[in-house]
Amino acid sequence: MDPYTPRTRTGSRKKNLTLSAKEYTKVTGTIASVRRNRQLLDDGIAEDIEVRVHATRDSLTRRRDEPSFEVERSFVRAPLNSRVVSGTSHKTKGKGKAREETLHDVPVEIQEALILEDLLFVLMGIEGTHITHHPDYSPDDDDLLSGIRFVVSPSLDPSLRDLVERILPLATYYTAITSFIEFRSHLDFGLVNHALCACMRDMLKDYQTLLSQLEHAFSTSPQFTLQKLWFYVHPTLHTLSLLYLLTTDLATADDPAGSLSSSSSSSSDAEEEARNEALGLGGAKLKAVLSDIDKTARLSGIAVKGGEVLAILHERMQNMSGDPAARELYSALLRAAGKPYVEMVQAWITTGRLVDPYEELCVKESKFIDRGTLEVDYTDEYWERRYTLRDGSTLGGSSKQHQAGVPPPRTAGGRLPGGACVPPVLERWKKKILLAGKYLNVIRECGIEIRRDPSHAEDEKLSMEDEKFFKSIEDAYTHANRTLLQLLLRDQQLIPRLRSLKRYFFLSQSSFLTHLLDLSHAELRKSAKSASLVKLQSLLELALNTDAQGEDAMFREDVTVTMAGSGLYEWLLKVVRVSGVIVGEDGAGVEAHVHEESKKDREKGKDDKKQLLAIDALTLDYNVKFPLSLVISRKTILRYQLIFRFLFHLKHVEQSLSAMWIEHKTSPWRRSTRPHTTGLEIPPPPGQKDWHADFDNWRKRVFLLRARMLAFVQQILAFATFEVLEPNWRKLEGKLEAGKVETVDQLLRDHVDFLDTCLKECMLTSSKLLTAYSRLILTCSMFALYTSSFTKSVNQALALTDTPEGTQAMAKGWDTLSKFETNFNHWFRIHLDCVQYYASSENVSLLPLVVRLNSIKSTS
Repeated sequence: MDPYTPRTRTGSRKKNLTLSAKEYTKVTGTIASVRRNRQLLDDGIAEDIEVRVHATRDSLTRRRDEPSFEVERSFVRAPLNSRVVSGTSHKTKGKGKAREETLHDVPVEIQEALILEDLLFVLMGIEGTHITHHPDYSPDDDDLLSGIRFVVSPSLDPSLRDLVERILPLATYYTAITSFIEFRSHLDFGLVNHALCACMRDMLKDYQTLLSQLEHAFSTSPQFTLQKLWFYVHPTLHTLSLLYLLTTDLATADDPAGSLSSSSSSSSDAEEEARNEALGLGGAKLKAVLSDIDKTARLSGIAVKGGEVLAILHERMQNMSGDPAARELYSALLRAAGKPYVEMVQAWITTGRLVDPYEELCVKESKFIDRGTLEVDYTDEYWERRYTLRDGSTLGGSSKQHQAGVPPPRTAGGRLPGGACVPPVLERWKKKILLAGKYLNVIRECGIEIRRDPSHAEDEKLSMEDEKFFKSIEDAYTHANRTLLQLLLRDQQLIPRLRSLKRYFFLSQSSFLTHLLDLSHAELRKSAKSASLVKLQSLLELALNTDAQGEDAMFREDVTVTMAGSGLYEWLLKVVRVSGVIVGEDGAGVEAHVHEESKKDREKGKDDKKQLLAIDALTLDYNVKFPLSLVISRKTILRYQLIFRFLFHLKHVEQSLSAMWIEHKTSPWRRSTRPHTTGLEIPPPPGQKDWHADFDNWRKRVFLLRARMLAFVQQILAFATFEVLEPNWRKLEGKLEAGKVETVDQLLRDHVDFLDTCLKECMLTSSKLLTAYSRLILTCSMFALYTSSFTKSVNQALALTDTPEGTQAMAKGWDTLSKFETNFNHWFRIHLDCVQYYASSENVSLLPLVVRLNSIKSTS
């Protein structure tokens, strides 16, 4: 028996002729990916299989730097590569429609396998062989947010077509959502859009995982059919349809400016083309440039971001509340998208810092208004205008969407754009959100460290649907409000400040004004431009040093003298005659209204400012630092000044009439012109005039008119002081001391309401009352100025008794007195009628004044 001699293996040659078991299994697995019972369409498929086998063998030994798509472009197990056009591939082997094959003669089982393979590509947004893009689709189309539509080959069996067309919308939804995520992930769309896109991206990961599992089942399971594919993707179809509707709402929420502009400009296209041609600017290139500019202009508006995104999400969730799946989906999206918004709100209401880089929050900051401006000119703009609501609503409840800085609403739906749109769940909390941050911001600007509430957990994640979030807003508002109130009332001594204001500006329990009038009598008789403010300031300090006591002594250095630019009553009349205009300190709001009147005055050569005396322009000012300047602002100081000038003028007229009464006690006025007087007025015979009786009657009439004027001034002064200012101040002081003022804004409102009430009850806000009163007080002031003239008439009459010169002097005196009497009686009657009317209809507080004025009328 011959020994066994092992033979040399010729595996290399065998490999070239046949397949090993491993390679055979690999090839058969490849064929099973398109159905195990698939029939070869032609004899050339065998050569294609052999090419694939050689490609598999070569791919194991090829270098890493070789292009993989060039070698693996025909793999069935890597179907995406077969869709990629390589540089060496034939022109006729392109993708999509270029490779479309007819299915007329293909069995239904093979059609199902082919269409299943295409569907796996199409569901990822890749065009298949038998499922292609819609004929209207263009790769250069920028509007991908509506999704890509696909159509099925008309040669597909009708039994399969219906099921495929049910699945195809899923591809449109997926491509639309993917385009939306890619487009809205840019920085300009803000943090809310970023969070929303991140949540959608996570949801699409589940969809992509499902597609991977379906592809694996298709490649390995012969029992995987089109019906099973529909069974697996049917729930996902509903989910993606909800996402697609949301992205459509967000994408179409912008104003349809493009269509409006195109429709409005269509009528002028011919004219524009003719003008461009005449200027040498015609041509397709120019049109392309102009269209790009127009597109950029349309996109330069406020994007759908911030609160508007959350409002659309909330609206869709409410509309789809009957669908549990839709409500759950939109609720998850709302929680995810609202997370950055909640974090910005939390940072604002707990630290007073506004971190909103993309202007998404309902609170906005005017950065040009800062505390540095308060050191020069403290105004309440820092409080009212630095931090405001983007929708223009104020703390009083009004909405001023016409004001500067408030964007116009969307044409569709009337919703405000961007951050100006407040999420519906925060609509009733927006004012507390604004105030909580404003309070803390004021405290932080004072250099006080703000510590967050220890009960607030740092790591606690809140959402807009969580009750804890709204409780945190309420707690933050209460904490900030309580802290700022304590700062103003205790640390900054607000109540003593207001008491000093009341003492100096309301002339309450203070005699410094009498000292000031006596000391500065000569200076106040000059014109407003000629009077020395330095001298008046030194005289004021001298008067205050002799009168200030207790708390007033602490703040007397804050009181300064200044000169107003116009007379009190003229300026007030200009203000009250302009309805609906908020007038500043300089009266800018009435400038247009009185332009014609000023023009007439200039034409007549009158210069009211030069004629304005220092006594009529003198007023006080009060210096206060931040944060008290929020309460004692320029607007409130202006109201204090108006009341002070009203009272100061009354005091001056009272002093002048009192000086006139002292003058009337001198000997010329008390000297009798008769040697023996019986005290009885005997009428002269007819045709004759008793000069002595006429002179005595004239003196009595002067005395009586002076007494009536002095009584009128004193009654007005007493009414304003004891029945208007003092009771209203007691109410305000009682609220502050009893702690009835719970919020800082209530404190501001109560302070302003107190001053407005005082102005109204002092008759400084009604044009009719103000006109009659100003004429009356001017008559009294002019009458006091005629003291020397009346004394001169008395001396002349006594020196020229029973002479023609004396009779002429008496006639002149009667003429002057008659004019004053007529004028005073006329305006007094009008003023009394106006006071009675307003007391019975609008202002009940004027009833005591009616009684006082009637007492003067009865004595006349």
